[in-house]
Amino acid sequence: MRLIQTIFVLITFLCFLIDAAIIPEEHRQRAADDVHGKKLVPRGKSRGRKKPGYRTKRKDDGLPKYFHEPGGSELGMHYDTRYHHGIQDYADRKDTQLHMLRAYLTFFNHHHIETWLAHGTLLGWWWNGKMLPWDWDIDTQVSGSTLQYLAQHYNFTHYDYVSNDDPPIKRTYLLDINPASIERERGNGNNIIDARWIDTRNGLYIDITGLSETHPDDQPGVWACKNYHRYHTTDLYPMRETMYEGVIANVPYAYDRILTQEYKEKALVLTEYQGHRWDPVVKEWLQKSDEELAEDKREKEAADREKEAREKQEKERKEEAKRKQEMKDQKKIQEQERKDREKSEKEKQKADKQSEIRRLMVQQHLMKGKSVPKVVEQPKAEDGGNENGDAQKKQGEQAKGEAKP
Repeated sequence: MRLIQTIFVLITFLCFLIDAAIIPEEHRQRAADDVHGKKLVPRGKSRGRKKPGYRTKRKDDGLPKYFHEPGGSELGMHYDTRYHHGIQDYADRKDTQLHMLRAYLTFFNHHHIETWLAHGTLLGWWWNGKMLPWDWDIDTQVSGSTLQYLAQHYNFTHYDYVSNDDPPIKRTYLLDINPASIERERGNGNNIIDARWIDTRNGLYIDITGLSETHPDDQPGVWACKNYHRYHTTDLYPMRETMYEGVIANVPYAYDRILTQEYKEKALVLTEYQGHRWDPVVKEWLQKSDEELAEDKREKEAADREKEAREKQEKERKEEAKRKQEMKDQKKIQEQERKDREKSEKEKQKADKQSEIRRLMVQQHLMKGKSVPKVVEQPKAEDGGNENGDAQKKQGEQAKGEAKP
């Protein structure tokens, strides 16, 4: 029994040594930190469908961010911190992206692993089968099952690339799979990128995102990534084989619908963008010269001035219309006030007239030695003078009766 225990300890120690030799310490420690303190539990059934693999049972708001960028500027967000040594210029960045993409596609083709172009990279293919020269992002996609296969068999692979140029270009790239890629929901948003293909010379990378049917019962045939991009199965498959930067690549079946949904039709017809212009003769996006950029700047300034003048005129027109409306409203108010004053004046004159009549009647009765009759306000009759006459007659009889000694 003691001999068996000793053999088991030796085997465990040997496995540890092999693990340390194969996986670099910094990557192994990072992967360990990401799941430290979190219990691995079987995924089990989800929405009535059994899912293979494991996931972390989160005790906090989610896994910490795995990939890190130096930041400091917008361009700094396109580098991996581990290999970043500064921002590259235009020519170096284009050269890095060209060979990085060729190496990526060559690696996946060699191992018969399915991947396809996405987002701005797909838009560049639509124009001329090349990358958009102003685009710092290279985006590709894989299925969720392919992502798991890469994690199990090719994680932390260092690929030594040799180009067909004369002289050949030799570079090394790292395939790094995010430990949080097993989770197919967005979570806290720290790990929406599932994997990266990184140039170990400078830290520029290709973003790799997985697509999965996250809700097969409620939304069958709908594939989604963690950044809320959604596609139908018929949008993706069957894949179309094509060429991209001189290497065999795949694009989604309904690439035109995908592009118009993401970028609108304008992205497929606009021929000037980000300091570049489309040359239909050579079928290339060409960087504009300093003179062209200066001319564009002057045209933009002139257009801005014209726009500012139009906006100023529109503002003045609206203010004038508002002023006229206010004057019109003020006139209406004044007219209503005048009518109210006239009505009030007429009512006052009528009251004064009635008061004068009353005073004269009192004066006449006093001069004749008669008592002052009680004035009763007569109701208005709709049919004319019958009721008025009866009321006056009754009032006269009452006055005579009061006048008797």
